[in-house]
Amino acid sequence: MTAMTPERPATRPAAHSSRPSPPRARKRFRLTDNRFATLLMLPAALFLAVFVAWPLLQFVINSFYRYNPIAGGPHTFVGFDNYVRALTDAGFGNSAVRTIAYTAIVVTLEFVLGLTVALLFSGLGNRSRFFRTIFLYPLMIAPIVAGLLWRFLLIDNSGIVNQLLYEAHLISSPNQIQWLSDPNIALFSVALPDIWLTTSFISLVLFAGLQNVPGEIIEAARIDGAHYPTLLFRIILPLLRPVIAVALIVRGVDAARAFDVIVVQTNGGPQNSTNVLSLLVYNTQIANGNPGLASAMGTIYLFALMVVAVIAVLTIWRPGSDQ
Repeated sequence: MTAMTPERPATRPAAHSSRPSPPRARKRFRLTDNRFATLLMLPAALFLAVFVAWPLLQFVINSFYRYNPIAGGPHTFVGFDNYVRALTDAGFGNSAVRTIAYTAIVVTLEFVLGLTVALLFSGLGNRSRFFRTIFLYPLMIAPIVAGLLWRFLLIDNSGIVNQLLYEAHLISSPNQIQWLSDPNIALFSVALPDIWLTTSFISLVLFAGLQNVPGEIIEAARIDGAHYPTLLFRIILPLLRPVIAVALIVRGVDAARAFDVIVVQTNGGPQNSTNVLSLLVYNTQIANGNPGLASAMGTIYLFALMVVAVIAVLTIWRPGSDQ
């Protein structure tokens, strides 16, 4: 007896999926990583555009006009007349020289002291954690507070610094050194709070860079008989060029625009010996009531800082260089 095989149904063509294909527009606006990063940066970009870019643009535009906001009156377009007045003004040139000298004093001493402390911390290793924490405390102090503190420390007749020097028999009287009253040393004196405040920043940045210096290179150089000065100037410092460039540019720009520390201590005196560009721009706008000229001075000031920053990057960092 033959078993009958049940007849299979005829194969039907595969039915097309009823789910509609996503439109091209939906694929086009898919949230990719780049678009997500752009969305994250958008609030910061809008903030910078409203509170930095627009005021800066308005500041540059004002440099081409002459007006007095106190007395009123219209804005008179004068072209580059404010720039000519600023560049031919002896006070602007003297303030520029003082700004360069102040920046050089601050950045040089901070870099030397900061590099020394960073090398010391790197040599101590984990044992330097406590000292690193203590050394960062000045960064928590406001510049105006630091200026007031050092004003009391350096005041001529009753300053603690002069009293300590007198007790150590280094000076003959407590008021022998007039830190803030002598025009010859006043610029250096007002730089001391800035150096005290931000040397720890330089140390922190350089210490972080030292952690990325390959130990194999240092060990190989020591096996070859290289002494520590050779290691420092031929190996360590060249490897720290990007870090040094960032530290010097950040601190150089910050020192060049110093204002509150100097105002609290001397307010530009004595005999304008500490009247740097930031104070000159402020006094030109507020005291003299000439915002057009002040804007021109500030624009020149800003352009000079940008040029110095670019030169520092190209000479110290040297991006793209194989050396």
